[in-house]
Formats: sequence, C-alpha cells, structure tokens
Amino acid sequence: MRLLIDNKSILPIYDQIYTQIKEQILLGELREHEQLPSIRGLAKDLKISFITTKRAYEELEKDGYIYTVQAKGCYVAPKNAELYREEQLKKIEEHLEEAWRIANACGIERAELAEMLMLLTQEEQ
Repeated sequence: MRLLIDNKSILPIYDQIYTQIKEQILLGELREHEQLPSIRGLAKDLKISFITTKRAYEELEKDGYIYTVQAKGCYVAPKNAELYREEQLKKIEEHLEEAWRIANACGIERAELAEMLMLLTQEEQ
C-alpha cells in the first residue's frame, strides 16, 4: 500500500490517508480481505501520530471500506456493490456539473450539450 502525505495540503492528514486508501480499494489495488498495515506500524512509517491513523481507519470502517478483527488487524471489506455504484454516480455527477458550467459559460444550450453526450455515446457503441 502506498500513501503520500502532503504537509502543505489543506486537507487534514487523517483525511488524506482515508481518501488514498479508499481510492486504492475502489480501484482494486487493495483486494478484499487483504490485511492493512497496523495502525501503529502505518503511523511509524508515515512519521505521524497513531491517533491520526486510528481516526482514518475508524472512518474507513464506519463507511464500510474496511473491517477489524480483534487482535488480528484491519482488512479490506468485501466490495459493497451499492456503495461502489454510489461512489461512481457521485463522480459522474461531479463531471457532468463541471461540463454544464463550462458549456453554460460558453453559451452552449442544454439541448446542444445533451446532443454532444448522445453523439459521444453513439461513437462508443
């Protein structure tokens, strides 16, 4: 597992850890039931407080990305298909919102943008 902490980021360190682990899980880089580094071990590797790492792991567990086995450690949870779908829908909505902002700024009407999307999807079929 690879994690990069940006001390200049406005995001808290626990959030950077959370986001990077979640992304690696969603991309399949971390597999179901794969053991994660221990909280203390990861904290030592990243040279941060174990409390920070603990908070990131707690958030990941709360959101269903990992699970804890008492006295054994933390593991990647089996993919929840609905959770994965929601994450992907959220990303699509964000991209569509950005496309709409750009189109609107250029004076492109909704119908023209919809036509562009239709043409784009027809080419892929």
